Amino acid sequence: MSVGAMPDRLAPPLSYLAFDFGTRRVGVACGNGLTRRASPLRTIAAEGDARFAAIARLIDEWRPDALVVGVPFHPDGAAHDNTRRARRFARQLHGRFGLPVHEVDERYSSTEAIAGGARDVDAGAATIILDQYLSGLP
Repeated sequence: MSVGAMPDRLAPPLSYLAFDFGTRRVGVACGNGLTRRASPLRTIAAEGDARFAAIARLIDEWRPDALVVGVPFHPDGAAHDNTRRARRFARQLHGRFGLPVHEVDERYSSTEAIAGGARDVDAGAATIILDQYLSGLP
């Protein structure tokens, strides 16, 4: 390594925005790979273009390196209508913003957020989703 060169293992941590997708509301959390912790941001109560405009503002503000989307499944792991909707949302995020999008199984994230006393259940669920993703990083 030359003088002044930074070793790869000290590369800056990735920053993330995570989403708990719902047809009427989307919870949002932020976090990074250094602390491996997530924090709730807010819930977006909008649909269609208004939803993506609000997300665009958050992306402009937070400048994440990647996005994480919670994808729901039945308790037995089977997909259902909301599984397909969340995956479509993930594809739309990638297409609109050009950022990597990672999917996380989000079964029971809202229940866990409620049990944890989250003031904003949707943002709390997004926090749980992102914490789960971050805990799996190498």
